[in-house]
Amino acid sequence: MRIGFIGLGNMGGPMARNLMKAGHDLVAHDLDEAKTAPHREAGAEWAESPEEVARRAPVVLTSLPGPDEVEAVALGPQGLAQGLGPGSVYIDTSTGSPSRIRKLAERIEATGARMLDAPVSGGTIGAEAGTLAVMVGGDEETFHALRPVFEAIGEGIIHAGPIGAGTVAKLAHNSISLTTRIVVQEGMALAAKAGVRPEVMLQALREAAFGKQTLLRQIPDVVFGRDFETPRFTLNLARKDLRLGQELAEEAGAPMELAAMALRVQEEGVRRGWGDWDNLSTFMLAEERAGVEIRT
Repeated sequence: MRIGFIGLGNMGGPMARNLMKAGHDLVAHDLDEAKTAPHREAGAEWAESPEEVARRAPVVLTSLPGPDEVEAVALGPQGLAQGLGPGSVYIDTSTGSPSRIRKLAERIEATGARMLDAPVSGGTIGAEAGTLAVMVGGDEETFHALRPVFEAIGEGIIHAGPIGAGTVAKLAHNSISLTTRIVVQEGMALAAKAGVRPEVMLQALREAAFGKQTLLRQIPDVVFGRDFETPRFTLNLARKDLRLGQELAEEAGAPMELAAMALRVQEEGVRRGWGDWDNLSTFMLAEERAGVEIRT
């Protein structure tokens, strides 16, 4: 397949190389022409503008810093929209704004082309190895037709729903992932301040529930209708542990701000009468605040 690729930086560069390794012909463009040199040496063609990329390749991918850059490449002078047409597909792998992606898709699809948002996760290591998770939003038939393109850059290929859904999934994932990292940082600092060596704390994280009974193994029970009234670990006990952790943090002078916020959520659950239920019953608070139902 002939594929256009715009944005050959730390993520886009390896992704483009993997497309070539999979046998696809590449038409490349980047504001910094030097970034395309390795790809051109391997046989890729150079295009002077996004418009030229779109005219020469029926499928175009972009990997750009954010929504402003995506819109500039797509809608600016000599932008993709001027080269796309019926039969073309534009795939944006950047992480952006769902609402802006949907508006952009309207402009792109007015040309007769189709658009998918397909943000990726896995960092430069995953980009180099071709093991990225790819969360795709847009027409399902188009997604299936272009699955070989996604499989050239990743392994975890997910169709998340209509246009914008891929970006929603990516932003929700990153919010969970990045917040968890900060909680781990707070806990590691607390352990060190209170006298536990970092290597020992890492071993504890691996060997105890956090490492062996991760929340990801428990979430399916929630999504598919877990009975919170039958506890594995009660909310009362969880609240007790977090409260004791906060007491230690205060004594040690190592604040755990996110854990303090989690404790407030647990206390609200206890006030609702869920203390003897499973600690995951606080999912109901998240549902209530967001006005959605997670559990089926």
